[in-house]
Amino acid sequence: MLEQLTGHLSTDFSLRTFGILLILVALETVLSADNAVALAALVQDVEEPEQQRQALNWGLIIAFVLRIGLLFTATWVIQFWQFELGGALYLLWLSGKHFWNYFYPDAVEEQIGDSQKDKNCTFGQVILLIAVTDLAFSLDSVTAAVAVSSETWLVLTGCTLGIITLRFMAGLFVRWISEFTYLLDAAYLTVFAVGVRLMFKALIPDHVPPQWMMLTLIVLLFTWGFSRRVVAEIQRD
Repeated sequence: MLEQLTGHLSTDFSLRTFGILLILVALETVLSADNAVALAALVQDVEEPEQQRQALNWGLIIAFVLRIGLLFTATWVIQFWQFELGGALYLLWLSGKHFWNYFYPDAVEEQIGDSQKDKNCTFGQVILLIAVTDLAFSLDSVTAAVAVSSETWLVLTGCTLGIITLRFMAGLFVRWISEFTYLLDAAYLTVFAVGVRLMFKALIPDHVPPQWMMLTLIVLLFTWGFSRRVVAEIQRD
């Protein structure tokens, strides 16, 4: 009788654990969609496809370490709105930098002409940008994961699987950004939207745009981003 009861408890615990793990992985995957396209946009500064893959790999390895640190300090970090404000300002700066270069390309070309870019330096900068950008995006997802489960090893497993999923998703977006005309701009608009929401959360938490509104906006941006193929445009010319 005792063995049967123990067996039932063990089965219930395993099913519950598996269910929580599935929730955590799904949560990481859903919340990482905007993150993946942002990281894919960052590696566009690296010309060689092999170096793009290496930048994503190394950047996400560092990002994983930073996420672990955030995970173990999450209950402390969420008490300080300054962290979210810093993440928001960083994301707004990132998107603003892209659109500044977009609207003022002549200034960028002059700057490059005055001092040629060092490829190794650029490669290192991209890796660092990937890691810091993932950390800024993770402020929401890690907090949500900790709220779902207090079991550290479960959250850690979900975080690990989430990083692996993010790597594959970012790899897909790297290819798609070169195939679709508007996807790069849609990526940085997504970064801007996430930055604005994070700023609301830090400064006026009672008026934070709901998650469904953000997801709807991201779907609309992605729909626009995938609306025109570069190949179709070339064939037309």
